Amino acid sequence: MGFYNEQTRSRKSRRRWHQGGIRWTVMAVCSAAIGSGLTLLAGPAVEGHRMPLSASMAVKPDPNVMPSFSSAISLNVNDGIVKAVKKVTPAVFGVINYATVSDFFTQETKLQAAGVGTGVLFYKDNRYGYVVTNNHVVEGATKVQLVMSAGKHIHATVMGTDPYTDLAVLRISAGDIRGIEPAQFANSDAIQVGEPAIAIGTPMGLDFADTVTAGIVSAKNRIMPVQDPQNDNMVLDYQAVIQTDAAINPGNSGGPLLNIKGQVIGINSSKIAAANVEGMGFSIPANEVRNIAQQIMQTGHAVHPALGISGWSLATLPEQLWPDVPIDYGVYVQRVTSAGARAGGLKPEDVIVGLNDQTVKTMADLRTYLFQRKPGETVTLRLYRGSRQLTLRVKLDKMETVNDAGTSASPRQQRTDDPLDPFAAPNMFGD
Repeated sequence: MGFYNEQTRSRKSRRRWHQGGIRWTVMAVCSAAIGSGLTLLAGPAVEGHRMPLSASMAVKPDPNVMPSFSSAISLNVNDGIVKAVKKVTPAVFGVINYATVSDFFTQETKLQAAGVGTGVLFYKDNRYGYVVTNNHVVEGATKVQLVMSAGKHIHATVMGTDPYTDLAVLRISAGDIRGIEPAQFANSDAIQVGEPAIAIGTPMGLDFADTVTAGIVSAKNRIMPVQDPQNDNMVLDYQAVIQTDAAINPGNSGGPLLNIKGQVIGINSSKIAAANVEGMGFSIPANEVRNIAQQIMQTGHAVHPALGISGWSLATLPEQLWPDVPIDYGVYVQRVTSAGARAGGLKPEDVIVGLNDQTVKTMADLRTYLFQRKPGETVTLRLYRGSRQLTLRVKLDKMETVNDAGTSASPRQQRTDDPLDPFAAPNMFGD
């Protein structure tokens, strides 16, 4: 639609338009009055004298004319959303991160709520219940509390965290969750673009607990950065995530993304927040959540493969510190820290530019490709040592994420009645 300037019309055009407008207005009012009168007169007569049509008198519908339905239409999708929400909401909790803060004037320390996120119950046994949330929700917490849908606050213990996938597992007493069934997890590899997606969480704090938003699965496999919770400028990894247009807001982090059956297909973790962006939220796929949460439950750690070096993205180093290499990208090896890497021939000041058939430009690239492998596997590295390009074969070591749960005994020692594989329980995730 274009814009126009009302003042450009001539007076003659205005007068003609004004006179014509009056005529049309009068005609419209008269027509409406006559039509209404006929309707009032004919209505009772038609209502009182319904004439059945014989087969020969029946009017055949015009296939080019859309029919009009007066009966209510049942919206199965909406019915499914309501059922899914009712099924899962009791297993969704607000997560409060309490940090220790110091009073400048009194020099005393106290606990203060530092942030609120969301978590979902995924397993329970006779003694404990287990809740998965985001690592950045509980990062640096001195104390963690969960808030149930009824408003009750319960204590939670951080069993372990994994900053590289942004996941954490919390443990609560089974006595606090009597009658609450864990949410079921779906096979996230089987989801389809366009299918309904439902988010439950605690956006903007506890005043909006158990907020439900709905949309669709916008994409199955978006690659997004995982940032260090303590340093927004540091990328720890790149992760394949589910994209959805269901509204994801601060406080939704750690909450479930559901399919129409009420099964968890992902754990909400991030969104793109910009003035001109709307409806781009991201969730960690359920299959990845199962893998990491199972490791944390069993050992208190998540295990990832490690190359056995410390280094930097070459582009982040001042150019005067660059080695004499013919490229401007890759990973600069500062130190070689494992026997496997040394045995493979890696040396300080090497610049890694490839792993197997994938190009490595940054440290995040290297870590992402490594995490697609397993400890003990052998990988092929392409690198520059000065002006020479070399190919090395290196056996991967393993790296355990730090367990900052703050307990002296391991989770396995504290739990005597856990099954070996809790995720094999039939009420854990449905097919």
